[in-house]
Amino acid sequence: MTRTDRPTDTLTTPRRTALISGAGIAGPALAFWLNRYGYAVTVVEKAPALRGGGYPVDVRGTALDVVARMGILPRLRDAHIDLRRLTFLEGDGGEVASLHPHTVTGGAAGRDLEVRRGDLSDALHTAVRDDVEFLYDDSVDTLDQSGHGVDVTFRGGGRRTFDVVCAADGTHSRTREMLFGPEERFHHYLGHCFAVFTMPNTLGLSHETVMWNSPGRAAALYAVGDDDEVHAFLNFARPQPPRDALRDPEAQRELVASVFADAGWEVPGMIAALRDADDLFFDAVGQIRMPRWSNGRVALVGDAAWAPSFLTGQGTSLALVGAYMLAASLARRDHAAGFAAYEHGTREFVTMNQALVGTGGATLFPTTPQDLERRNNRLRELSTIPSGKGQPAHSALTLPEPLGDSPGNG
Repeated sequence: MTRTDRPTDTLTTPRRTALISGAGIAGPALAFWLNRYGYAVTVVEKAPALRGGGYPVDVRGTALDVVARMGILPRLRDAHIDLRRLTFLEGDGGEVASLHPHTVTGGAAGRDLEVRRGDLSDALHTAVRDDVEFLYDDSVDTLDQSGHGVDVTFRGGGRRTFDVVCAADGTHSRTREMLFGPEERFHHYLGHCFAVFTMPNTLGLSHETVMWNSPGRAAALYAVGDDDEVHAFLNFARPQPPRDALRDPEAQRELVASVFADAGWEVPGMIAALRDADDLFFDAVGQIRMPRWSNGRVALVGDAAWAPSFLTGQGTSLALVGAYMLAASLARRDHAAGFAAYEHGTREFVTMNQALVGTGGATLFPTTPQDLERRNNRLRELSTIPSGKGQPAHSALTLPEPLGDSPGNG
């Protein structure tokens, strides 16, 4: 994408300044659009460098329009993972059904994209790195809105003032906690916990996912290509989130190992790999539901505002769309009017996609023998149905046209 020249009055009109906390998906996407609309943008990221790798993510529906307008759609199409088969297994390892993934996920065959998270992150960063300041290995320590901007103290010791601050620092956003209070107020637990990590591809899987289920438990191996490693996934039902284990990797390993101690199929090998994995990610499955997404000159975007959970498959797409909508809303408005417009234009779309969790969890992770049998019967019926054409919620928002570059007014 070739940027147009900014209006000449940017030479005399001070550019508004924005700080974005978080350099995952929503952060760089927001930085791209705010920069286009005339902001001087700084992105602060607690990690020491851009994060690569990661589990594959989906870009669907309206989010495809966002990446097309950013000029990175061709690159993402080149990086698309052609997942060809999703196989479900019984508790004894016998096959229930083997389907095209879109039949289960509601994706649109031939249009939706699935890419490695690192490939998407790198594409976003490349699109904006020459125009935006990135501060790695640092984070926001304090925020003070008592003046005419937001006075920010960084953990690294620096102090700066910004016109607006945007929190794109994930489900467990520290920025959100500073402004709105503890995460527990907004986190709605969905009854499951999960662990993901990489392990050797001992089954020789290629472009496919194999998922084993027993009531309340699921284990999956996901091969994005013909690699020597696969992504391992373990999910289990639990009435209450294991808060004591959420910050303790060893406690997480022990908890998962105990839940799957008597499991069959390839699960014993997965547990052995889990104990040695250096990339384990463990969390409770939940959604963030906020009554509002802004406080003064600070706004939330992406998972910090509305984490929909992986059960919807829409976390990445909502991050991209939300970033676009937030920047467009601020382009020619002050922060108060801009944040109001952002909520007005985006909340219904977010709510519709969060509601997809009602189908995701029920389909993939039944918790009783009766529900599992019903699930398996539905999967056997689906095996005779063509691939899906996409969930209506994925494309329920029509993006406003991008404005010409504008310095705006603070």
